[in-house]
Amino acid sequence: MRENLVCTRWSIAAFACLAAALLLLGGASAHADPASPPRRIVSLNLCTDQILVDLVSRDRIAGLSFLAADPSVSAVAGRVGGIPTLRGEAEEVLAANADLVVSAAYSTPATLALLRRLGRRVVVAPLASSFADIRSVIRILAEAVGDQPRGTAMIADFDRRLQALEARDDRRPTAVALQVGSLVSSGGSLVDEAMAWVGLDNDAGRRRLGRGGRLPLEALIAAPPDLVVLANDPDEFRTATADNLRHPALKALLAGKPHISLPLPSWLCGSPSILTAVERLAAARAELLARGER
Repeated sequence: MRENLVCTRWSIAAFACLAAALLLLGGASAHADPASPPRRIVSLNLCTDQILVDLVSRDRIAGLSFLAADPSVSAVAGRVGGIPTLRGEAEEVLAANADLVVSAAYSTPATLALLRRLGRRVVVAPLASSFADIRSVIRILAEAVGDQPRGTAMIADFDRRLQALEARDDRRPTAVALQVGSLVSSGGSLVDEAMAWVGLDNDAGRRRLGRGGRLPLEALIAAPPDLVVLANDPDEFRTATADNLRHPALKALLAGKPHISLPLPSWLCGSPSILTAVERLAAARAELLARGER
């Protein structure tokens, strides 16, 4: 009983010390003029990381999420060397002396709430699940960093590249985007919009899916689409969740069926990196149509 009381008192004291330290760090920071563009920007979410690196110069980035440097999930991993990476703790942000913190909805909510209480400027962007959402997030972040012209230019470049990939005819081969755990990309997802944009008909909408949007492997093999899209690389997942992508029956199907792989970083986030996935899907559709014409 006495040991529990001591531990409880120690925990309360430790928490109080931590809170005091955070308040001290928060108060010691030299806050920038609110009318001036922020000079020390921290991003705490992979998706805002990927937009921020194209939106501002490196010298204005005080930190990115640790996932930004992970090539298995990040589309900008090769470009962020030398930029500090953070685990999403308030202490890290305060130590970085950030005058703007950006993040995405549902990411590190406790940290963001504490930073707000300490007077830090926090901007949270919605999670993008469509091309329109991507434009919206770019606008939100561009306004936050004080460079709306750069945001407008990013959107214009995004739209220009998209227009070049849009389907120009009504032919619509079917496709299914298969993920780990037999999940498929269905309506309302970025991959679904990417397929529709290039002229592929997402067959998942006509399938009877299981719990959580899963397509049984037996159903896929019994009635395969014109194109199988592997939205995850089975070699990047060492757990049993990717066993569906390593199954001998699926390998046999792919041996005689048109298929492509989409790098996970290209579609995981709602950012212009989705263009890589759109380009691959457009090329696969063109090859399918060429085969049919021959």
